[in-house]
Order: sequence, then C-alpha cells, then structure tokens
Amino acid sequence: MSALNPIQALSDLLQEERERIARLWAKRLRAETYEVDIPGRDLRAPLRRLMDELARLLRDRGEDAVRLWPEVVRQHGAYRYSQNFDPEDLTREFKSLEQVLLYVYGRRNDNVIEPGVAELIAELVWEAHASAQASYARVLKTEEVRFREAAVMESVLNQVDVGILLAEVDGTVSFVTPPVSRLMGLPMRAVLGARAGSTLGPVLQQVNARHLSGESFKVADMPFMRALKEKGPVRGVMMVVERPSGGEATLELGATPVWEEEGELAGAIQTFTDRTEAVNKTKALESAHGELRRLQGRLLQRTRQQALGQLASGAAHALNNFLNVLRLRITLLQREFKPEHLEALDKTVGQIGELVARLQEFNVQRTQEQPTDVPVDQTMREALELARGELEQREHPVHVDLDLGNPGKVRADAGFFRELIVNLLLAARDRMESGGRLHVTSRANGEPWLTLRIEDEGPPYAVEELAQLFDPLRRDSGAPQLSLYLAVARAQVQRWGGELTAENSSTGRGSAFVVRLPRVHEAEAAARSEASRAEVTRQAAPRRFQQTRRVLVVDDDLDNARMMAEVLGEEGYEVQVAHSPEVALGMWDRRRFDAALLDAVMPEMSGWELARELRQRTPQALLAIVTGMDVRGQNRANLAQVDAVFRKPIDVGALDDFLGQSEGGSSESGPAPESPGAGPAGLQH
Repeated sequence: MSALNPIQALSDLLQEERERIARLWAKRLRAETYEVDIPGRDLRAPLRRLMDELARLLRDRGEDAVRLWPEVVRQHGAYRYSQNFDPEDLTREFKSLEQVLLYVYGRRNDNVIEPGVAELIAELVWEAHASAQASYARVLKTEEVRFREAAVMESVLNQVDVGILLAEVDGTVSFVTPPVSRLMGLPMRAVLGARAGSTLGPVLQQVNARHLSGESFKVADMPFMRALKEKGPVRGVMMVVERPSGGEATLELGATPVWEEEGELAGAIQTFTDRTEAVNKTKALESAHGELRRLQGRLLQRTRQQALGQLASGAAHALNNFLNVLRLRITLLQREFKPEHLEALDKTVGQIGELVARLQEFNVQRTQEQPTDVPVDQTMREALELARGELEQREHPVHVDLDLGNPGKVRADAGFFRELIVNLLLAARDRMESGGRLHVTSRANGEPWLTLRIEDEGPPYAVEELAQLFDPLRRDSGAPQLSLYLAVARAQVQRWGGELTAENSSTGRGSAFVVRLPRVHEAEAAARSEASRAEVTRQAAPRRFQQTRRVLVVDDDLDNARMMAEVLGEEGYEVQVAHSPEVALGMWDRRRFDAALLDAVMPEMSGWELARELRQRTPQALLAIVTGMDVRGQNRANLAQVDAVFRKPIDVGALDDFLGQSEGGSSESGPAPESPGAGPAGLQH
C-alpha cells in the first residue's frame, strides 16, 4: 500500500469540497465574530477566493504551496483592516479555517485524519495567519503615522463609556467608536461607509432592538436620522437590545446636528450611553412605589405647597423599611415560632396601613392628624430600627449612638413623629459622605419642655447657609429638597407647640437638628387615658350571635378572598367566596346571606355597582366595601348603598364587630366601630 501524499489529499479535498468549505468557514466566522448578515454584502466571497488560490497552488506547485500561499493571503490582512476587523478577529478567522478543513476532511474519510494531513493543514493555516497579521500591522502602522492625531483621538474615545457615531448629511455612517460595538453587542463595522437605511436595519433586527414600550425600534427612530430630518437636537431616546452573548441592555441615545461655517448642515453626531443599571433600579422602584410617585407628581405641581412632596418621599423610605422589618420578622417566625414575632408583624402591618392611609389623604385634603401621648424614647428606637438599613448598608456606613434620658411623652401624631425622626436621621446622614456616627440624645429640660438632638460629624454650616436652611424657596443649588422638607417639618413641630432648629456644634465639628416640644404632664395623660377607656366601654357592646351569620366575600384576587374566608370562618361565620360579580349574584339568588364584603375594584363590575344590585334584592343585608383606595371621592349615591367601608389592610377586630351587629341592616344599627388602619369603618344612612 503506497504512502499517503498529504499535498495530493488536501488538493483533492479542495477541488471537490471547495464551495462547502467556504460556506462552512463563513458561517463559523459569522458566529465567532457576531458578524451581521447585511444584504448585498457577501462575507463568503473573499473566503472563496482564498480557497480558490490555495487549491490552485496545491494542484500546480505542490510542495511550494506552503511557501507561496502566505504571499496570497498577505493582501487579505490589508483587506480586513479596511473592513474594520480587529487583530483578534483575524485570529478567529484562521482558527475557524483550520477547524473547518479538519472537519470536512474527517467527514470524507470516516473520521480518520492522517497525521501528515493534519500537520499540513496546521502549517498552511499558521503561515497564512502570520502573513495576514503582518500585513494588518503594516497597514495599521502606516495609518497611525499618517493620521496620528486621529489615532490618538480614537484611542481616547475607546476608553470612555459613551459611544459616538458620526453620520453624513445623506445618512451615511462615516465613523463609529469601539464603545458603540460593546454597547450594542455586535461589531458595527458593517455599517461604516454605507447608508444607514440599508445597513442598520439588519443590525437592529439581530439584537431585537425595541423601545421601552416593547415596540420595534426602526432605523427612522435613530436620533441622528431624526436630527438630520428635523435639523435640531434629539435627546433621551431609549432603546433596549438583546446582546448575542446573553442578557439585555438599555441604551440612552441622543443626537446633535453638525453645521458647516456657511450654515449648511454637514451631518449629525449620535451618542450611546448604557442605562441598564439605572433602568432596572427604576423599574424596581416603580413597581414598589407607583402610587407614591404619582402622589409626589401631583404635589410638585403646587407652588408653595411643593414641600409636601418631601413627605411622600420620606414615606417611601419608611414604607421600604417597614417591608424590610416584615421580611426579617417572617424569617425569624419561619425558623422558630414565638408570639412576639406575630405581635411585631401585626404592629408593623398596622403602621403600614396608617402610612398608606395618610398618603391617600393627600389627594383630597391635608392629612388630618390624630394626636396621642407619644413616648419619645420608644418612638426614637422604632424610628432607628426603620432607618438602620438606610444608615448602615452603604459603602460608608453611618452608625448611631443613642443616649436617651427617658424625658417622657409629647402630644403629637405618633406616625408623623416617627417619620419626622427617620427623615432627620437620613438628612443628618447625607451630610457625612465618608460615613461616621450620629449622636442622638433626649432630655427633659425642666417641667414644661423636652429636647431631642440629632448631631452629625459632617462639616459645620456656613452662617448664611444656616440662616436659609428652612427657607423652602431658596434658589441656591446646595440642597433645595432638604430645605423644602425642613420647612414642612418645622411647621409640623410648631403645630405641636414646639420648634425645630439647626445649629453648629459647640466643638466646631458637625451640626445638629434640635427638636423642642412641650412635655405631657402625667396627670393630663392619666385623665385622657381614663376618658378613652370610659368611651370604649360605653361604645363596646357585647357580642351577640343569635345564629351563625352567613357572609359572602366577593374579590377577584383569589388570595385575598381565601384569606378573608379563612379568618372569618375561624370567628364562627359561615363564609362563601365569589371571584366575580356575576358569580356573586348567582350565589346570592340561590341562598340567603346576611352580609357581603365587596372588593371595590373588579374588572366586570365595581363593588359599588354590585352593592346596588344586592341592596335591591335584599334591603336588610349588611353590605361593606373593602378597598385599598381612598373613598372620599365617591359620590353620595354610591356611599348610600353600603353600611361600611373598610380600608386594606383590614382590621379584623373592627370587621368582626361590624358583622356581629344585631340583624337588621344599617337602618337600625349605629355606625360600625372604627379602628386605626381600617379607614372609615362605618357609614350610617
């Protein structure tokens, strides 16, 4: 058996499989370099020419082919430079060629590749790669010498995070910086030197470019196209792309037209900026605080009352912290059951209900306070627990030193007072960018007054800054939002009969917020407490169950309906659940129910409309609306259809008292009991 001639074997392979090799080579190269398939641009053509030359040399020159083929490939390196390939792309190109040759040869020979053939392929590819790289480097060096300033500028632009694209007045893309390719996830060399209308379309299609709304992003939507057409700047265009390497990116695009000295339009410059992280954070915040953002938007439309928007912002912080406390308590409860965990969860849910209720009241009128005797030190600890995450979970954490002197109680709204302390803590934290410690003290200064002091370690205030700190209309760029909030906070404290001030520390380092409020005398507190207990005793009626009341719960939220049914079932009620108004009407007609709890917002029919239908069928039934919305915007006709309105999160005790009324409906019963967090629990007609 004669020895195999590697030259002849490879020559036969190229003669018979040349087109297939070129096709597979182009396909693998496109995958390796994320090359975009542009209509009219044949990636396979230059590869086919190289295969033709190699086949001719192997056939005609035999052993000399190894020496001659690199000379043929030399101009290929210069050609790839003109196509804006990188040196790494050249390496990937010839590595792909070696893999394709070995693959096709193995397929033709039952997966057997003789060592001589493998060595010949490796030598040919290595020599060709070295020749192409040398040619590429030579052209690059010539270009750098010829256009040194342009090369330096491109090198600088390569290091910045913002991508830049330059388009001619006819839409031809003449320059693209490397960050554009990084941000898009595809090499942008395909669009250089060509009209954007024919080359950008396939690029946008391959990365599935779209607007934030989900609508496909077209070439005409590119800011530079609009800037050329409208002859003006275009800003803030957002585009979402899917990178071939995986993941999505959100880019912010902007364009500015470029003018000649004679006033003629020369083209446009477009920028690409990665906003992925910012957009993701924004989405998370919007999903958690959509209602708060809409509320703040309405508040900011007012003039001098713009300061109320800062209360909404502070409430957003408080809500986040409430939710954090809930999650931690639930984690502890999952590990070990303790009654105090349940008590803490119930208390936190009540606090969230209070906060949401007050925020909703901003839509209608100024929030009405509910003054109580608030223990200062206890409220301080609660506020610190809520703010601890914001204070300590930062690159430069801020820790708090508590020095509480048990000064007693003040007459104030408990929720507002807690939020006031939280926001003063966060305002003091913002003055210490490098971290540090806050020193919080409470003292009773004689009989009538107590003082709460929050001292930071930041730089002292300048005299003029200290004088304007509480001016809500200050125009300097230092801290306008802080001044808006402090103006509202000062007015709040003044309504409680106290004062809020800011001062520099006597040590020359740091400053402090100082809250002075009148103390509650123990005799006054005892008298109020006794009066409150007497009122509760007077209003509280013994539970009377002549029979188990049948209750219909109507809510399109399955979890809400099931939980409500389970809680009421444990209280002794016979509960049925309907997940739509249509089903509820059918159930109501088939059997007698004593009461119905109706969700206010449902797709087919609102709770108010359903209440009207049920009232016509059974005038004496107890009907209540259960909602998370503020109902004061409802008209009197709707409110007249129901006996009570309960606000989510619902107070089960108040609901139980309402359902436990003697049979006969609202015309014979007094108002249902009202409880914190439950909203207006009874409406008598």
